[in-house]
Amino acid sequence: MTPLHFLQSTAAVVLTFSLVIFLHESGHFFLCKYFGVRVEKFAFGFGPELLGVTSGGTRFSICLFPLGGFVKPAGEEVESCTGKPDEYFGQNWWRRFLIVAAGPTMNYILAFALFTSVFYLKGLPIPSSGTKIGNMMIGYPAEQAGLQIGDVIKEVNGTPVDSWKVLAETVHRYTGKQIFLTYDRGSVESRLSLIPKKDPDTGLGIIGILPDETFQSIGFFRAAKEGALQCWDITKMTVDTLASKIYNHKRPDLAGPIGIVQMVSRAAHSGWEDLVSLIALISVAIGFLNILPIPLLDGGHAAAYLWEGVSGRKPTQQMVSAANSVGLAFLFALLIFATYNDILRLRKSPAMPQAPAPAAASH
Repeated sequence: MTPLHFLQSTAAVVLTFSLVIFLHESGHFFLCKYFGVRVEKFAFGFGPELLGVTSGGTRFSICLFPLGGFVKPAGEEVESCTGKPDEYFGQNWWRRFLIVAAGPTMNYILAFALFTSVFYLKGLPIPSSGTKIGNMMIGYPAEQAGLQIGDVIKEVNGTPVDSWKVLAETVHRYTGKQIFLTYDRGSVESRLSLIPKKDPDTGLGIIGILPDETFQSIGFFRAAKEGALQCWDITKMTVDTLASKIYNHKRPDLAGPIGIVQMVSRAAHSGWEDLVSLIALISVAIGFLNILPIPLLDGGHAAAYLWEGVSGRKPTQQMVSAANSVGLAFLFALLIFATYNDILRLRKSPAMPQAPAPAAASH
C-alpha cells in the first residue's frame, strides 16, 4: 500500500465514522436544546479525552476510542435528577422519547440525503445484460478465487455464456460443486475454479458477483423517491435476513469494526458514488440497530419511556442499572461476534474486500 493510498483510506474511514456518529449524536443534542435540556457533554468516541472545548455550558470532546459517541444531558440519572426543567428526567416521558428517537432519525435522514445525491448526480443504476463484473460481495467464492471487478466471464465449464441471465442460471445449478470459469481481464484470457455457495434464502448456488451498470439521468424528485426507497429496501432486507437467520437457527453474517474499515477503505478507491452509498448504508445500519429495544441503545430507552407513558411510573435507578448491565453484556458479545466474523473473512480472503452494492442481488 502506497502512502497516498493509505492516507486516502484513512481519510475515508475517519469521514465515515465522524459523519455517521456526529449526525446521530447531533440529533440528541439539538432535541435536548429544543426542549431546554442542559447538555453537559457532547463526545465523539469513548475513553480519555484527546481534544476538547467548552462552549455554551457544553464540553465538546474527541476521545481516544472512536467506536461511537454520546451526549450527556444534565439529570440523566433518575436518582440524581432534582426535577428541574433543564434536566433530562425533569422532562415528561414523551419528550425523552423524542430525544432518544432523534438519533436514529438523523441516521436515516443522512442516508436519505446521501442516496438522493448519488441518484441525482450519478443517475439511476441500470444493470447491464453483459457478463462484465461490476461489483463483488465480501468473502464469497468469486473474491476468494481471485476474480476482480471489470473481469468479463466468457465460459462456465467450457460452455459460452453471452448474458448475465445465462451466467446466473448456470451458476445457480452448481451449488456446492466445482465449476471452471474462463474470463477476460483486459486482453488476457484466464481460467480458474471455484465452488458456488448455497444462498440460504433461495437454496441456489451463488459466487458473489454483481453485473456492471449503466446510469440513467433522473430529476431531483425522482432521485428523492429512489433515495427513500433505498432506505426502506435496506431496512426491510435487514429485517427479513435477521428473521430468516433466527428462524432457521443460522449464524448471522455481521460485519464488525474491522470489516467496516475494510469496506470503506476499498470503496474510497472505487469511485465517489461507492463511498457515498456505503456511508449511507452504514448510516441506515446504525439507525436500525439503535431502533431495536436493547438496553443502553436508543430503542431500549424508548421502550422504557413508552412503558412509563402507559404505566405512569418512572423507571427506578435499580431497574435502569439492571437493564444497562444486560445491554452492555449483549453489545459486548455482539462486538466480539462481529469481530470474529471479520477475522474469519480475513483468513479466507487475504485480499481487501470490495464494498457491497446496497440492496442488490448477487449471483
